[in-house]
Amino acid sequence: MADDTKTVELSKEEKTVIDAVEKLNVVQLNNVVKFMEEEYGISTAAPVAVGAPAADGDEGGADEKSNYDVEITAAGDQKIAAIKAVREITGLPLGEAKAAVDGAPKVIKEGVPKEEAEEMKKKLEEAGATATLK
Repeated sequence: MADDTKTVELSKEEKTVIDAVEKLNVVQLNNVVKFMEEEYGISTAAPVAVGAPAADGDEGGADEKSNYDVEITAAGDQKIAAIKAVREITGLPLGEAKAAVDGAPKVIKEGVPKEEAEEMKKKLEEAGATATLK
């Protein structure tokens, strides 16, 4: 329970930055994240992976997971095809699907049954993207 509680105190300057970030649309926020990743070596991949084990539940054997997270790891040379595949898999609007592809590596679907996850991975790979199951 204590892990879920956040007690971070922000300075006036930090609050100003948060207020500005909250006003950005998805594409603008994605650009800021990409800049910070490139400029400062900050990665957003770790927080996404932290939640992945919880999707497994109590089903299945000790070695075999029953549910997987589908992650696009790279857009590949056919970015438009990758965006279309992400839209088909997730139902996201164009801008959000583009942001997901641009933000790769990015988990696009969580807690998916194995067969369905493999189909999604196959669609992404057919579109020229690289995908992994976690």
